Amino acid sequence: MRVKFRGILHREALLLEGPRGWGEFGPFPEYADAEASRWLASAIEAGWHGFPKPLRTSIPVNATVPAVPASQVPEVLARFGRVDAVKIKVAERGQSLTDDVERVAAVRTALPKAAIRVDANGGWDVAEAVRTLTRLADVGLEYAEQPVPDIDGLAEVRRRLRAAGTPVLIAADESVRKEEDPLKVARAGAADLLVVKVAPLGGVRRALEIVGQAGLPAVVSSALDTSVGIRAGLALAAALPELPYACGLGTVSLLAGDVMRDSLVPDDGAIRLRDVAADQGLLAEFAAPSHRVDWWMERLRRVYGYLQFTEASPGLPPGVAPR
Repeated sequence: MRVKFRGILHREALLLEGPRGWGEFGPFPEYADAEASRWLASAIEAGWHGFPKPLRTSIPVNATVPAVPASQVPEVLARFGRVDAVKIKVAERGQSLTDDVERVAAVRTALPKAAIRVDANGGWDVAEAVRTLTRLADVGLEYAEQPVPDIDGLAEVRRRLRAAGTPVLIAADESVRKEEDPLKVARAGAADLLVVKVAPLGGVRRALEIVGQAGLPAVVSSALDTSVGIRAGLALAAALPELPYACGLGTVSLLAGDVMRDSLVPDDGAIRLRDVAADQGLLAEFAAPSHRVDWWMERLRRVYGYLQFTEASPGLPPGVAPR
C-alpha cells in the first residue's frame, strides 16, 4: 500500500485463471473459511462463468482518501486525476474528531464542488456518530458509510439525524456483507442506501439479487482489490439497473503495485469497462514469499472444500479442484 489503509500496509491476493478470464480470491487473512467461501465463489464466477451483460460501459468512480493527516490530502487526491466524488476514511483508531474534521475540510478546500462521503467502518457509537456527522454536515456530506457497527445503531443514528433536520444519508456496508442475512438492514429501515462489494457477497449475480431484493440505491465498492478484482466490481456496476452514485472502485491508485501494466484506474472521473489479464512479469515481481504461497494454497483447498457443500456455490465447474 502507498499509505496505511484499513490498518494494513501490505495486501495479499490469490489469482485464478479460468476459461472465461481471471478471478481474484483475496479475503483478508483473519476471515474464517465460511466468510472466505463467498470470496472464492466470486473468483470462480469470474473465471468459469463470466459476467452478466453490461448496461453501461463507463463507471463513474470516487477518489478514496485514507485516514491521513490533512496535509497529505492533496498528494492523495493527485493520484486520481479529475475527481467528482471523494470517500474519506474517518473514525480511525487512535485519531480524534479534530483529525476527521481537518481531513474532510482539506478535501472540501481542494475540491469545492465534489460530492463528499465519509466512511467510519463502524468506528463510532451512536452518540459519537450523531455528534460528528452533525458537525461534518456543514461541508455538505452526500452520505455517511457504516457510522456504527450494528443495524440497530444505524437505525438510531438515522432517526436522530432526521429528527434534528441534519441532511446526511446513511449507507450500510458491513451490515450488508458481514451479516448472514444481507437484506436485514433494508428490512429494518436502517439505511438509505447500500454499499455492495462483489467478493464478500459471493459474486456479481448474487450481489445483483441482493440489491434488487433490498429495493435501495447501491454504491459498488472494492475490497482493496487488484485490477482483477476491480473488474468484477465494474461488472456489477455495469449491470445494475440504476447507478445513482459514483462507485468506490478507484482503489488500485492506493496500491504501490498491480498485476496489470494498464491498471484499472480512473481516467477523467470514470473507469471504462474492459477485460483484464494478469501480466506474467508483474506476477513474478510481486510474488509472495514461499511460506505465504503455502499458506494461501492450503487456505484455497480448505475453502474450496467448504464451498462444495454449501449453497454459496455459483455452480462449481468440474475438474477445477485446487492442485
